[in-house]
Amino acid sequence: MAPSFLSFVPLYGIYLRRCFATSGLTSQFIDIDDHTTIHLWAPNPDHQTPQQQKPALLLLHGFGPSAMWQWRRQAQFFSPHFHVYVPDLVFFGDSTTKSKERSEVFQAVSMGKLMEKLQVKKYHVMGTSYGGFVAYHMAKLWPEKVEKVVIASSGVNMRKADNMELLQRANVENVEDIMLPETATQLRTLTRLAMSRRFTMVPDFFWKDVVNQLYSENRNEKLQLLKGITLLAGDDSCKLPPLQQDVLIVWGDKDQIFPLKMAHELEELIGKKTRLEIIQNTSHVPQIENSTQFNNIVKNFLCGSS
Repeated sequence: MAPSFLSFVPLYGIYLRRCFATSGLTSQFIDIDDHTTIHLWAPNPDHQTPQQQKPALLLLHGFGPSAMWQWRRQAQFFSPHFHVYVPDLVFFGDSTTKSKERSEVFQAVSMGKLMEKLQVKKYHVMGTSYGGFVAYHMAKLWPEKVEKVVIASSGVNMRKADNMELLQRANVENVEDIMLPETATQLRTLTRLAMSRRFTMVPDFFWKDVVNQLYSENRNEKLQLLKGITLLAGDDSCKLPPLQQDVLIVWGDKDQIFPLKMAHELEELIGKKTRLEIIQNTSHVPQIENSTQFNNIVKNFLCGSS
């Protein structure tokens, strides 16, 4: 591990917190029930006036670091137009629970309780990767509350065969070797699959520092979350219930976690009011690799008429 004075992670963390704060968001902890506490970045309720009424947008992150590491560019871009809510999913960042439940359905229920506690009656939902699984369940559970839905780079229609193909591309035996890296080599593999850029010149001590500071916390619980995903189909068929809402699917054309063919299939499965937007020369995180195009696509969808 690199000496602390050489560590990139805490310095960049300070920058991220400043970006969220200057976007009008504050760090908050909400007890949604007797078992679960959610940390999120959200508008300060003391600073809102009736003249500041805007639609609400909930951002749900994927596996990896906490929410502020994944949604910085979106928090900055969307805050002038929406009341933006950026929670850490349970066992990510500072969100915790005493519950034994570990499915993405539990995550969806927790996020629904969170928005209820915040007294947000209607809201749009955008989820990336694992967060897309959660967003799908929220839309299915609460069609009267969830308005438009954005699913980004999220294999909601994933089958076991797709999982096996992912392991082959990564040349690993278990999905946790990709999604929960413990070594510099494993993090390099994840980065190769998730981003179109190559980072061949980055030294091992940097990768090790990122693993130790951003991927090691709550590892056992996150492993249980991976094993608890309920959407993983057991055969070659995918019987995915459609959604009632308008749905936007956004995908990178070079995604190696969930290949582009899955996006086309998901467009057919998820409902008649669904459209797919493909961002060229990006992989699994188009919201980071080409945030300008990603943000404009999503804004046009959310602000446009049904």
